[in-house]
Amino acid sequence: MAQLTDTIIEDDRWEEAGLEDLAETAARAALVHLGLDPEGFEIAVLACDDARIAELNAEFREKPTPTNVLSWPSEERGAAVEGQAPELPEAEDGPFATELGDLAIAFETCAREAQEAGKTMADHVTHLIVHGTLHLLGYDHLRDGDATLMENLETEILGKMGIADPYSSDL
Repeated sequence: MAQLTDTIIEDDRWEEAGLEDLAETAARAALVHLGLDPEGFEIAVLACDDARIAELNAEFREKPTPTNVLSWPSEERGAAVEGQAPELPEAEDGPFATELGDLAIAFETCAREAQEAGKTMADHVTHLIVHGTLHLLGYDHLRDGDATLMENLETEILGKMGIADPYSSDL
């Protein structure tokens, strides 16, 4: 079985948190849920700290603050009509996987958010990798209809993984 995710660990705390396995499992679950074969795709994951993600957030989004996860799709895949699913990519024929894009995830922000929400770090990180993977596939949450679609998908994917609805206030 080919790896879907290629994880680059910049912050050693991610090793202990098991990010490499969490990212692989979460990204695979998202693709399989949408009917895509993970064997035909690749996602790069940067496991960093708040300082590094703040630099990336400033450079790419002009927001010089830490955030939990950032995504860079390999191409624009968003749906033109609010609330509609984007057109999903097809794996290219040949020996190389189709690159979906890159994710970066920050340790301190993820740990703080998990603690504040009363969630395990593993569950929160799994949610963020599913969330980021959906961004790479063209899903977004800027418009209300798109946000509803994306959040429902996240809840379904995580539910199949035995993880509670991250948007429920019943925690």
